Amino acid sequence: MAKVCVPLAKGFEEIEAVSLIDVMRRGGIEVIVAGVDDTVVTGANGITIKADIDIKFIVADELDMIVLPGGWEGTNTLAENDTVQELLREMKAKDKLLGAICAAPFALNRAGVLGERYTCYPGVEEQIGKEGYTDKEKVVIDGNVMTSRGPGTAICFGLAIVKRLVGDETYQQLKEGLLADYC
Repeated sequence: MAKVCVPLAKGFEEIEAVSLIDVMRRGGIEVIVAGVDDTVVTGANGITIKADIDIKFIVADELDMIVLPGGWEGTNTLAENDTVQELLREMKAKDKLLGAICAAPFALNRAGVLGERYTCYPGVEEQIGKEGYTDKEKVVIDGNVMTSRGPGTAICFGLAIVKRLVGDETYQQLKEGLLADYC
């Protein structure tokens, strides 16, 4: 079974985090929610989630992928947190999958692991300051780096992760079951 870590920092975007966690778990992926700075984390819109573990206990060798939800406050914490940044670099060095949605590609860029082609929430590309941005795709896959645009694309992003880690058959079944024909 594939294993994915979703780090949550105060101010994370709730729709993205919950949609990603839910879709991946429905797809048979083991998802570990890791708290950054605390194991009880409040999102950008006041919704609180209890993490499974503190990020400092996450080990790259035990993961297949790490996926960062957006939300500016949470993204800035992910971009400034030494543990998260080192984990991202270690995942890249081990040729593991990296994912980020909305503002979170900013944190990938800070770690030096953002792909050449990427997408993000409109305007965040200016903060990233790197060529290769597109707003023409809901999900961009560039080698082992997957990015997506924002809350409205979170289910599509989760499905793309399921397709990559579990396979096309599970992806198709899940897409049908979620009525996500727009992905």
